[in-house]
Amino acid sequence: MAAVIPARITDAPVALETEFRRGLGLFDSTMVVAGSMIGSGIFIVSAAMARQLGSPGWLLVAWAVTGVLTIAAALSYGELAGMMPRAGGQYVYLREAYSPLWGFLYGWTLFMVIQTGTIAAVAVAFARYTGVLFPSIAEDRYLVPPLHVSTGYAVSLSTAQLLGVALIALLTWTNTRGLEYGKLVQNTFTTAKTGALAALILAGLFIGWNAQAVGINFGAFWQPRGFEPIADGVTPATDYGVFIALCVAQTGSLFSADAWNNITFTAGEVKDPRRNIPRSLALGTIVVISLYLLANLAYLVTLPLNAIQQAPSDRVATSTLEAIFPGAGVALMAAAIMTSTFGCNNGLILAGARAYYAMARDGLFLAGAGRLNAAKVPAWGLGLQGVWAAVLVLPRTYDPSTGQYGNLYGNLLDYVISAALLFYILTIAGVFRLRMTRPDADRPYRAFGYPMVPALYIVGAAAVLAVLLIYRPATTWPGFLIVLLGIPAFLWMRRQVAP
Repeated sequence: MAAVIPARITDAPVALETEFRRGLGLFDSTMVVAGSMIGSGIFIVSAAMARQLGSPGWLLVAWAVTGVLTIAAALSYGELAGMMPRAGGQYVYLREAYSPLWGFLYGWTLFMVIQTGTIAAVAVAFARYTGVLFPSIAEDRYLVPPLHVSTGYAVSLSTAQLLGVALIALLTWTNTRGLEYGKLVQNTFTTAKTGALAALILAGLFIGWNAQAVGINFGAFWQPRGFEPIADGVTPATDYGVFIALCVAQTGSLFSADAWNNITFTAGEVKDPRRNIPRSLALGTIVVISLYLLANLAYLVTLPLNAIQQAPSDRVATSTLEAIFPGAGVALMAAAIMTSTFGCNNGLILAGARAYYAMARDGLFLAGAGRLNAAKVPAWGLGLQGVWAAVLVLPRTYDPSTGQYGNLYGNLLDYVISAALLFYILTIAGVFRLRMTRPDADRPYRAFGYPMVPALYIVGAAAVLAVLLIYRPATTWPGFLIVLLGIPAFLWMRRQVAP
């Protein structure tokens, strides 16, 4: 396997030469950050969080914690982005702060599950909500009925799965046509879905204001009710239980606010990346987190907490709009989520291939992913990512006791949430490590609030990770196993490029 092994970054100012075409300005970069973050999660996960936390007050606190952690992480990443404005982003940061192994393990997990699994999940979410408007598109309308490969797993092709695969194929193809195509789709759909989310908030706060719901929710703001126990004897009715519930609930809210780091993968295509990547990270995360907090406030002034907890299929935003516009809310929300998931997947597809490009240039991924096509984009990497994401759409989980089918990618994403947190912690710890090992490196942007802000993220995320290890081991340890499986893959890749 041929590979171009780049020299390690030195303390000298980083040269900005790149094979890519620099076409992303500050607005475009901010649209990548915001567009990759806003998918379908904000419209759904508050229901499960409300059941875990049991009170309106703690629900808002949980989202505020997510906001603090996400913005603290984004501000910390700004320093690394300024130091190393190269395609590959977080992969490069881990490689330079620790070793090529740590960079590879992140890239391996990104390709196997984090990026591709999220692309698959968002594509099927798009298809599900399309099915609200067109009932012939559904996960139980089969073109190929489930073929059971074991007791708990099957493979199928439904009309919803087919539409999900078609969406992945369409957006992969448009992104192979050049950055301008991907940028146009990203800017258009991110603007549209941000506007749709803002419209939902305004409708809830000014049209849907429900005096009865406000009285119930804010009159007993901290009183726990309707909650589900986190574990035997652990409920939000106690101070300890509240802390545990806040940490467990972060799996929903942090996942809904994730993918903000994708802009770092595209550093080779950002104009003036030392300035624009840190700024876009800050602007994008602050805007999205503000919208998320306001969206939850809109839910709480429109619906009583028990209606949020018991929203059909956890579709809180749909219940909110239905309460405001009876008979039209379901269709309105379906159209909004279709717009949101379409734009989200474009950002994920655009950015992910740039990380594999950087790995391939180091000889740690299939060599073709390290080449650009005539349009100056990594078409081969885009294709590999698209094929694997499409494959992940097809496997189904099966519960023999209920006869219900789920989606394998959903389980995989549950497994890697903790692994993703670990990589975020390591990357931000890399800010401290590089300050010690490369004190004279060129840092056009220094992490805001250093050392307190980066340390705040590390402590907060580590607390969440520790709680998940104790109280959600079944979905935590498998994620670490997926990461560890990357070690033999790394050793094999290294042997292929050994002189």
